[in-house]
Amino acid sequence: MRTTVTLDPDVERMLRTAVRERGVPFKEALNQAIRAGLSTGAKRPQRRFVQRTFALGAEQHFRWEKALAAADAIEDEELARKLSIRK
Repeated sequence: MRTTVTLDPDVERMLRTAVRERGVPFKEALNQAIRAGLSTGAKRPQRRFVQRTFALGAEQHFRWEKALAAADAIEDEELARKLSIRK
Protein backbone atom coordinates (compact mmCIF):
# COMPACT_ATOMS: atom_id res chain seq x y z
CA MET A 1 0.00 0.00 0.00
CA ARG A 2 1.27 3.45 -0.82
CA THR A 3 0.48 6.35 1.48
CA THR A 4 1.91 9.69 2.52
CA VAL A 5 3.00 10.00 6.12
CA THR A 6 4.17 13.20 7.82
CA LEU A 7 6.81 12.42 10.45
CA ASP A 8 7.80 14.62 13.34
CA PRO A 9 11.45 15.72 13.13
CA ASP A 10 12.50 13.61 16.13
CA VAL A 11 10.87 10.49 14.66
CA GLU A 12 12.60 11.08 11.32
CA ARG A 13 15.96 11.36 13.11
CA MET A 14 15.34 8.08 14.94
CA LEU A 15 14.40 6.34 11.69
CA ARG A 16 17.44 7.75 9.85
CA THR A 17 19.64 6.51 12.71
CA ALA A 18 18.06 3.04 12.45
CA VAL A 19 18.70 3.04 8.68
CA ARG A 20 22.39 3.82 9.21
CA GLU A 21 22.88 1.38 12.10
CA ARG A 22 21.01 -1.57 10.56
CA GLY A 23 21.90 -0.92 6.94
CA VAL A 24 18.31 -1.35 5.80
CA PRO A 25 16.21 0.83 3.48
CA PHE A 26 14.10 3.62 5.00
CA LYS A 27 10.88 1.80 4.09
CA GLU A 28 11.98 -1.34 5.94
CA ALA A 29 13.08 0.62 9.03
CA LEU A 30 9.72 2.40 9.09
CA ASN A 31 7.77 -0.85 8.75
CA GLN A 32 9.83 -2.51 11.53
CA ALA A 33 9.26 0.46 13.84
CA ILE A 34 5.52 0.45 13.21
CA ARG A 35 5.29 -3.32 13.73
CA ALA A 36 7.26 -3.09 16.99
CA GLY A 37 5.12 -0.23 18.26
CA LEU A 38 1.81 -1.83 17.41
CA SER A 39 2.71 -5.30 18.64
CA THR A 40 3.87 -4.23 22.13
CA GLY A 41 0.31 -3.32 23.15
CA ALA A 42 -0.92 -6.80 22.31
CA LYS A 43 1.83 -8.53 24.31
CA ARG A 44 1.82 -6.41 27.46
CA PRO A 45 -1.49 -5.27 28.92
CA GLN A 46 -1.23 -2.10 31.00
CA ARG A 47 -1.00 -2.71 34.72
CA ARG A 48 -3.63 -0.92 36.72
CA PHE A 49 -2.21 1.68 39.12
CA VAL A 50 -3.12 1.07 42.76
CA GLN A 51 -2.36 3.74 45.36
CA ARG A 52 -1.02 2.29 48.59
CA THR A 53 -2.65 3.65 51.72
CA PHE A 54 -1.77 3.39 55.39
CA ALA A 55 -3.99 3.46 58.44
CA LEU A 56 -3.24 6.44 60.67
CA GLY A 57 -5.06 5.12 63.69
CA ALA A 58 -8.56 5.63 64.99
CA GLU A 59 -8.04 8.87 66.90
CA GLN A 60 -6.71 11.88 65.10
CA HIS A 61 -6.02 14.92 67.26
CA PHE A 62 -4.32 16.88 64.50
CA ARG A 63 -6.17 19.77 62.94
CA TRP A 64 -5.56 19.32 59.23
CA GLU A 65 -6.64 22.87 58.42
CA LYS A 66 -3.56 24.02 60.35
CA ALA A 67 -1.13 21.78 58.45
CA LEU A 68 0.80 24.62 56.77
CA ALA A 69 1.26 26.44 60.07
CA ALA A 70 2.52 23.22 61.65
CA ALA A 71 4.95 22.66 58.77
CA ASP A 72 6.25 26.22 59.16
CA ALA A 73 6.78 25.71 62.88
CA ILE A 74 8.68 22.45 62.29
CA GLU A 75 10.83 24.13 59.64
CA ASP A 76 11.57 27.05 62.00
CA GLU A 77 12.60 24.66 64.76
CA GLU A 78 14.94 22.80 62.41
CA LEU A 79 16.48 26.05 61.18
CA ALA A 80 17.04 27.21 64.75
CA ARG A 81 18.65 23.85 65.59
CA LYS A 82 21.03 24.11 62.62
CA LEU A 83 21.97 27.68 63.49
CA SER A 84 22.68 26.73 67.12
CA ILE A 85 25.05 23.96 65.97
CA ARG A 86 27.17 26.49 64.00
CA LYS A 87 27.98 28.55 67.09
